Amino acid sequence: MAESLRLETTLPAAPRRIYEAWLDSKEHGAFSGGIAKINPVVGGKHSASDSYIEGVNLILEPYKRIVQSWRTTEFPEGAADSRLEILLDAVDGGTRLTLIQTNIPDGQTDQYEGGWRDYYFTPMAEYFAP
Repeated sequence: MAESLRLETTLPAAPRRIYEAWLDSKEHGAFSGGIAKINPVVGGKHSASDSYIEGVNLILEPYKRIVQSWRTTEFPEGAADSRLEILLDAVDGGTRLTLIQTNIPDGQTDQYEGGWRDYYFTPMAEYFAP
């Protein structure tokens, strides 16, 4: 049975800024600390963290929502991709980013939860700081 997680953080930038940076290879790599390659269209492939993460853009709602298929090199052979949904909501002081990841292989949720916090949320707060 697959697992899921839901995380939230507030970042000091507008939804548009975060949306555009998430889908930009250079900026995504800058805030996540590894090489990223992103084709920012529906059906476009993405990879991050030096190809540790890969998938396809499934739904792109400018400045509001990004949905991607998502997997790492640590997914078991034959495991289906997980689904990553990024929701961006304007709030005082910036953007509330809600991350929902479903269909995570059993036993890997804690690892990815820590990874999102350590390799995305914390460095993104610094990257987008005024």
